[in-house]
Amino acid sequence: MQVNETVSDGLKREFQVNVPAADIEAKVDARLDDMKGKVKLNGFRPGKVPMGHLKRLYGRSVAAETVEELIRDTNSQIFTERGFRLATEPKVTMPTEQKEVEDILSGKSDLNYTVAIEVVPAIELADFKSFTVEKPVADVSEADVEEAIKRVADQNRTFTAKAEGAKAESGDRVTVSFKGTIDGTPFDGGTGEDIQVLIGSNTFIPGFEEQLIGIGAGETRTLKVSFPTNYASETLAGKPAEFETTATIIESPVDTVIDDEFAKTLGLESLDKLKEAAKERLTQEYAGATRQRVKRLLLDRLDETHQFGAPPSLIEEEFKLMWNSIKSEMESTGKSFADEETTEEAAMEEYRKIADRRVRLGLVLSEIGEKNKITVTDDEVSRAVVERARSMPGREKEVWDYYRNNANALAQLRAPIYEDKVVDFILELATVTEKKVSREELYKDEDAKTAA
Repeated sequence: MQVNETVSDGLKREFQVNVPAADIEAKVDARLDDMKGKVKLNGFRPGKVPMGHLKRLYGRSVAAETVEELIRDTNSQIFTERGFRLATEPKVTMPTEQKEVEDILSGKSDLNYTVAIEVVPAIELADFKSFTVEKPVADVSEADVEEAIKRVADQNRTFTAKAEGAKAESGDRVTVSFKGTIDGTPFDGGTGEDIQVLIGSNTFIPGFEEQLIGIGAGETRTLKVSFPTNYASETLAGKPAEFETTATIIESPVDTVIDDEFAKTLGLESLDKLKEAAKERLTQEYAGATRQRVKRLLLDRLDETHQFGAPPSLIEEEFKLMWNSIKSEMESTGKSFADEETTEEAAMEEYRKIADRRVRLGLVLSEIGEKNKITVTDDEVSRAVVERARSMPGREKEVWDYYRNNANALAQLRAPIYEDKVVDFILELATVTEKKVSREELYKDEDAKTAA
């Protein structure tokens, strides 16, 4: 076997490989000889089938399998000997002319092919003991607890019928019946009877709730709306529709008295117990926000200290995933790049930078994990599946079966667990200092990133 490197351009490599016909023939004969004692053919006792007869029957298929195996093993040897870590699958180019292929499979000519690859660069890891990370910590105040309980009370508020002749306002609950049409024709799912609509909740098609403002009990209106372009039903997505809507009941919200009785409606013994539960929940939420801030700061530090050229193909793949998502979201919301005070070209440039950062950080985290033998156990993945199932009451078995039968979905669960374990490893080495902040300060950067 001869291997010649023909291209060495940055992270791209290409090799010209020659495998002598004699090597291929020897391997084919060895496989046929192994088959000789196993194959059963009419007219021959086991192990007594002539080699010439076997070649006539199976020679071509065995040769094809042998060539495929030779290419796979040869490529593996080339990459291993040179210490390459592949960024993408190897691209193998073989002869395509029918006669050339036949000559190779029949042992008349050598196998010549090229293999092109893109490799992961060598990554020199920073000294993580030199890292300093400021950890923002917010205490849960009484005001925070009261605000949280008020939100719960608002979500569980009751409604009372408004006086006769009263009109619906924002925040009111309106019971309606409607019939929807598109171009005058009714459509599946477009009819509803005694449906409660909370004006301002944004749970219905955009524009539906707003057009109920001012309606009275017994009044009928024709509401004109358009289904979102990303609507679940493709037959309705993006289409204008009309709903002939009749209001039957107009109700206004009743302020909930927050006391022991209210706590009992939530399954708790008293208001004090409700406050304890709210404080515990907020403490967990604040801890989660702190974790996200620390993680982001650490990833920023890793980005600063690991500047290298990432494989272009991985960057392009990551960019395409993000860009397709961005374009789809903009189409569904009807926004343009001008609305975001930018241009498509400028946005593409920015997202390519983000893709480059993501790929580099992924490679760095992988390198750290590999060098420090950080792994994710099957038990850890199983616990993640259980947590995901518990978050969807009534669909636990469906969720469990989905992950059990979907390797890609399991990999998506495994990835963030691995990332968190690597982050924890670095934090153990770094110098971490706590800084007391307010709730607003804790969430400020997160809010800014969400807006961006």
